[in-house]
Amino acid sequence: MPAPFALSLQDLAPIAEGVSTQEAMAETVLLAQKADALGYNRLWYAEHHGMPSIASSVPEILIGSAAAATRGIRVGSGGVMLLNHAPLRIAEAYRTLEALYPGRIDLGIGRAPGGDGYAMRALRSGGGEDFSAYLAELMAFDEDSFPPDHPFSRVPVSPGGVSLPPKWLLGSSGASASAAGQLGFGYAFAAHFSHTPAAPAFAAYRDAFRPSHDFPEPRTILCLSVICAPSAEEAKYLSISQSVNWARFVTGEQRQLTSPEKALEHRLTPAQQQVIDQQSSLWMVGDPTQMAEAIAHKAHEAGADEVMITTTIHSYALRRRSYQLLAEALGIAPRAATDQ
Repeated sequence: MPAPFALSLQDLAPIAEGVSTQEAMAETVLLAQKADALGYNRLWYAEHHGMPSIASSVPEILIGSAAAATRGIRVGSGGVMLLNHAPLRIAEAYRTLEALYPGRIDLGIGRAPGGDGYAMRALRSGGGEDFSAYLAELMAFDEDSFPPDHPFSRVPVSPGGVSLPPKWLLGSSGASASAAGQLGFGYAFAAHFSHTPAAPAFAAYRDAFRPSHDFPEPRTILCLSVICAPSAEEAKYLSISQSVNWARFVTGEQRQLTSPEKALEHRLTPAQQQVIDQQSSLWMVGDPTQMAEAIAHKAHEAGADEVMITTTIHSYALRRRSYQLLAEALGIAPRAATDQ
């Protein structure tokens, strides 16, 4: 029986140890095509900077590449970190994508920097207190709503004749939930790295929601970290790469994603073990039946309209297999070859 929610995925474009950047980039296209054929609803890329294990530093390029290679899946940012960019630049980029692939692009917007303090300085990133101003400026560019005496009122957004794609706000604490509702945006909650319950944020979003052109009704996405394999034992083994790599990253050891074999050889420091102990409850690992039941439970508990899965496995082939097993276990219908 099909799940009562849509299923989507987030690709961080991981660079596995022993794999070239070119191979990792080619994998983003292969995964997009696989997800499209399996019937996934949307595919998002998250903006990250200064991380050797992640190649999703420029989501709009990956979005264009994936959209060109697929037929029906929606493709977007999850998210673009608005404080890293001039709002006009984002308006131009995502209008261009919408013009190229009408009806298939999403603009997910986050306030986090997507990197550490050094990366923020290198990007000339704005401070957190400016997010509302950046967002208002982005919308004013798109809606051509600057007051006549505003200097930006004389700046036409190119390309013209097209609006920004549907906009989503991303959150991990519920702080932006009401704002997303008031703006008539969609709202996505990052439960894959946040211990804060999603249900209160979704409730606040729905309470504040005002219908918009893109969202006549509220729409929520619950983001989860999942590793699925034919057996729970294999899934647990594959997850070692994720846990060790995350612990090393948090404690300042930047590196590409290691294999389970090499991860097992790493002697964890007490601080790294503490990171794993604190984060492991957010990582869902198991066989298809276990994962389908756990995902359905979390979606129901949160009141999510859609679930977005992110999967970290050293082997690209086994990562694609994980997404296939989940789609089959949750009853997602494959996308017909005639879908556009």
